[in-house]
Amino acid sequence: MRRPNVLVLHTDQQRWDALGANGNPHIKTPNLDRLAARGTNFQAHFVQNPVCMPSRISMMTGQYPSTLGLQHMAVPVPEDTLTVQRIFGRFGYHTALIGKLHFLPHACRDHRELHPDYGFDHLELSDEPGCYEDAYYHWVKRQAPDQVGLISPGLPPATQGWYQKVRFQDAVRHPPERFPKQALEFRAAEELTHAAFVGTQTVEYIRQHAHESFFCFSGFYSPHSPFVAPRRYLDQYDPDTLPVPDFPEAVDAKRRPDSFSDEEIRSCTQGYYAMVTEVDHYVGEILACLEEAGIADNTIIVFTSDHGEWLGEHLHYGKGYPAADCISRVPLIVYDPRNEESHGSTVTNIVESIDILPTLLGSAGIPCPGRLQGRDLLANLGVSRLDEDQIAITEMTGWKAMRVPGYRYIMRASGEELLFDLEKDPGEYENVASSPGYADVLGQLRARLLRRLLQTERPKPLVWAY
Repeated sequence: MRRPNVLVLHTDQQRWDALGANGNPHIKTPNLDRLAARGTNFQAHFVQNPVCMPSRISMMTGQYPSTLGLQHMAVPVPEDTLTVQRIFGRFGYHTALIGKLHFLPHACRDHRELHPDYGFDHLELSDEPGCYEDAYYHWVKRQAPDQVGLISPGLPPATQGWYQKVRFQDAVRHPPERFPKQALEFRAAEELTHAAFVGTQTVEYIRQHAHESFFCFSGFYSPHSPFVAPRRYLDQYDPDTLPVPDFPEAVDAKRRPDSFSDEEIRSCTQGYYAMVTEVDHYVGEILACLEEAGIADNTIIVFTSDHGEWLGEHLHYGKGYPAADCISRVPLIVYDPRNEESHGSTVTNIVESIDILPTLLGSAGIPCPGRLQGRDLLANLGVSRLDEDQIAITEMTGWKAMRVPGYRYIMRASGEELLFDLEKDPGEYENVASSPGYADVLGQLRARLLRRLLQTERPKPLVWAY
């Protein structure tokens, strides 16, 4: 019997609540909502790092960033790392990456050079949306050479510094500002966006490989800033009707007409939501392609993201420490058409991104290496976990955060502790670690973090008695 296909649809910087199926009445995600209704929607899913590179490699290896020694940006992933695509490849799968991977720093290299394959048989790589002469740039150039100068949203600042230092120059034309705090209309034709590239090339890949078992990772850049989308997606949102975070009085007093005003936040939210809706459109095309190819009933689908977005909360945009829910909590939908027990289910237990790889291996009937630190989410589905068993770790160099039901606890290398009571303070604005009323909770969480770290250690295996 042929093994099931595996398709991972992966966005960048998508908050858990940027999905209609997760209770957001303002955002339009009909295709993803239908996928969530058909599969399993994990509503308390947390990533292991608050920025792109370490979060991605953690998910794709099923190991914590600290185990891998890859805890912050700009650390190249070793080429021999045992990743999800290598495991599936060893079991006869054709493996593909289309779009964003981000296993190498992107700002200090020539993107015309061949990229390490990292175990992928097919690699159409584009870590940024039009900034470099990569696969996306040349895809646009083949279709509409007169518009290739319109696709870049701006050169990343670190790239500019590298270009100057090494006297490098490519052919890409950039607008002057990289991260304006507003929604922007995509300047080229709407069918030439980075999301269109990932969506259409994923469809083409499925058509070409429908006859064999495949593992395909489709890496959308959206809704990562800058907030750029085609006009028809922007027009689906009236910024005046979009929500603004509920700021505590002291934080609200720091806002100014030119800094985190309601108008600015609503414009950014309009662009952000429009980018998600555009991705949803291409998800619909990919799902339709699976049906047309006759393989929808044998294709496992995962939809998730690498981290969230502040979107004005705490007077920030982007992502990072201390990994509040708007950063560390992201969507996770798993659909295995053969597992009827999992269909239409919603899971509120806390789960982690490192659980995705063991889940895929379990669904495909592939042995799960003992070095993995996650667990199969579809095994024992429907069994509610005890609170003591619901823990998510988000970490970076110098600190670890632990999310449990009702609380986030953070320990820094300096010994400083932070504690947020999410029942009373869901926005995580008030650190109650020094409050006498939380002394018992603080002690309990400190011990839970230590136990969790001990449980997840993976020493190298013995080969004999000594």
